[in-house]
Amino acid sequence: MGQKLKIAGWVALGVLAGSMATFSLQTVARSSVAPLPLEELQQLSAVFGLIKSDYVEPVDDKKLITDAISGMVSSLDPHSQYFDKKAYKEFKEGTAGKFVGVGIEITQEDGFVKVISPIEGSPAFRAGLKTNDLITKVDDTQVKGLSLNEAVKRMRGEPNTKVVLTVFRKEENRTFVVTIVREEIKQQSVRGKMVEPGYAWIRLSQFQERTLEDFAKKATELYKQDPNIKGLVLDLRNDPGGLLGSAVGISAAFLPDNVTVVTTNGQTAESQQTLRANALDYDRRGVDPLKSLPAAMRKVPLVVLVNEGSASASEIVAGALQDHKRAVIMGGQTFGKGTVQTFRPLGNEAGVKITTARYYTPSGRSIQAKGIVPDVMVDETEEGSPFAALAPREADAEKHLSSGQGAEVKDLEREKAREAALKRLELEASKPLAERRPPEFGSENDFRLIQAINQLKGKPVLVSKTLTERKAEVKED
Repeated sequence: MGQKLKIAGWVALGVLAGSMATFSLQTVARSSVAPLPLEELQQLSAVFGLIKSDYVEPVDDKKLITDAISGMVSSLDPHSQYFDKKAYKEFKEGTAGKFVGVGIEITQEDGFVKVISPIEGSPAFRAGLKTNDLITKVDDTQVKGLSLNEAVKRMRGEPNTKVVLTVFRKEENRTFVVTIVREEIKQQSVRGKMVEPGYAWIRLSQFQERTLEDFAKKATELYKQDPNIKGLVLDLRNDPGGLLGSAVGISAAFLPDNVTVVTTNGQTAESQQTLRANALDYDRRGVDPLKSLPAAMRKVPLVVLVNEGSASASEIVAGALQDHKRAVIMGGQTFGKGTVQTFRPLGNEAGVKITTARYYTPSGRSIQAKGIVPDVMVDETEEGSPFAALAPREADAEKHLSSGQGAEVKDLEREKAREAALKRLELEASKPLAERRPPEFGSENDFRLIQAINQLKGKPVLVSKTLTERKAEVKED
């Protein structure tokens, strides 16, 4: 169920919570570089004292302070986040590609937990949870009022234990309860196959610690199956991002040695850097995980598939390959998450994941709040992409950072497209389930993959009937 139950070609995944943000595993503590605002700190102290003395019931000191820190950090942008000891452990497990839980990528909406995507093969996937489902209760606890971290903690636990989720499905206007048995979620970030003789497909679902090793292994396996590979489709659709080093490495797999992959720029010296296509910039362990990659796979003609759910690290790869004219980028405009987060320790194994830089493609383009515009716009299905306007984007997130490269503009046409898409969605939701199932990525009915293979063969490509470039927007107050 899960992804197979999504409406065909509809509402691509976007990552608003920053749980899969481009992430630098950098843990350099920094001292304060600015004088403390004493008057405001006195007000904070006064409020703390008032709560301790006057609130209706006693409040734990640690909870007040950690909640204040969490609120301060989360108010900056959608991707900055405070971690206590347990939350940081769980975050590291996620980037490593395994954790114990139900298996969903999530964000927050109106105080509820919103499902971005069930992880393929997970308990949530098997239970039928869908993109855009809202989780309103975890066991007997109302989700509204909890931070995203707190909600995640309640859904995770020990293997083989049960958690009861109350779910509101907006498109069906109904609430239901589902009991899920937690298990270790092992996310396989790389899969692939020979689509037909001479043409290979490799899909990356996330950028994790083992992504480069798994990519090299899969590419070598496909090369052994068919050493006469004429073209490769690198599929980054609905890939929400992950580790910055893995994104640099995947780009380096197809680029000349030492060319620029991405630059970053922020306030600190370490946030101002240029990452290049060499092993030192994508694997600090001194071991090149791409060393075994066949030379033919490095130079094979390449198409990269992206969509509205391709975010962050995915956009780094697409932008680098596009700027160096190494690949043809096809599909839909990407999510537009162009910032880097860094972990800063606070002691006692707590810390903050804070936005430290914007990143830029080799030609100097900022992707923040805009994304990568494909070289060839291709619809999700032969009938078009009528629901693309409903896809959540970085530019839709509250407190999102601007691109830093000029003013954003309001896209009035998109509002009209959204209204039309919502009406169409209501009609489609009334159809039998069998008529609403999308083609699975990599299947023989995958329209965008078919067009990508046509591109590699030099055959005509059916260019989009409905997709247009979306400009970054200013949200009205």
